[in-house]
Amino acid sequence: MAKKSVATLQTGSKRLTKAIKMVKSPKSGSYTFVEAIMAPDAVNDFLKKK
Repeated sequence: MAKKSVATLQTGSKRLTKAIKMVKSPKSGSYTFVEAIMAPDAVNDFLKKK
């Protein structure tokens, strides 16, 4: 299973979360990191997606 990292960012009145996910490439077999900044309630959906 890929490692997961979540950090919380606050900008003004909006609360955002930066999620980093490690994804294995089907072609080469190497791992890449996918980063996204989103609302805290959308993090679980992002991490569950392949």
